[in-house]
Amino acid sequence: MLFKNEIKFIKSLSERSARADYGRFVVEGDKMVGELADAGLEVENIYLTERSRLFGTEGTVTITPKEMERISGLRTPSSALAVVHIPQREFSPQCAKSELVLALDDLQDPGNLGTIIRIADWYGIRHIFCSEHTVDCYNPKCVQATMGALFRVEVHYGNLPAMLREAAERGVAIYGTLLDGEDIYQKTLSESGIIIIGNEGNGISAEVERLVQTRLFLPSWPTDCRSSESLNAAVATAVVCAEFRRRQIMK
Repeated sequence: MLFKNEIKFIKSLSERSARADYGRFVVEGDKMVGELADAGLEVENIYLTERSRLFGTEGTVTITPKEMERISGLRTPSSALAVVHIPQREFSPQCAKSELVLALDDLQDPGNLGTIIRIADWYGIRHIFCSEHTVDCYNPKCVQATMGALFRVEVHYGNLPAMLREAAERGVAIYGTLLDGEDIYQKTLSESGIIIIGNEGNGISAEVERLVQTRLFLPSWPTDCRSSESLNAAVATAVVCAEFRRRQIMK
């Protein structure tokens, strides 16, 4: 049985302010909750209904489908929900000297961010640095969109221009996706560095753009025909990451 205060607490975690205050976030679904055992994250509670394939797992709380409806943020509640501690992680631009890092400049759509985290996981990118105004990666919609990739990719938040300046001082290559950039397929790309992805509507901000060392453009096809003005941020991220990794394979 769930108590009213417990229900109120879990429901409050749909808000960024509550997640920040309590240092907790919600994970829903058998698949994702099942992956928590190997994720290395601190789990506070796991709630299951009898329909869950995880039912009977030691240390879990059994609740009714009606109770799950009261705490779930999904239109169709799943049979498993977990409350998890938000991990405290530090980030150093130095890591971009030996690996690829994504930097997100004020992305606002949780679905986009979730998909980008999933893309990073697919292409072996372990760190994403987000500007302070980028949507929270622990937003329920974002968590669902990652399909568990959030457990493997470290997402950091902070002052993006300051981080990029420090990275440049350390000799890190800094790439940006811009409409006036040079054809990515014609440019020399390094195996490590920082790739900046801009806001869905406004692109990379002026302050951040000044710190871009190599401006990249994703050409449409054929180049002499009219096409969409730009690509979705997550789609652009997938194309850029694929090209960086392709170059590594070709070497």
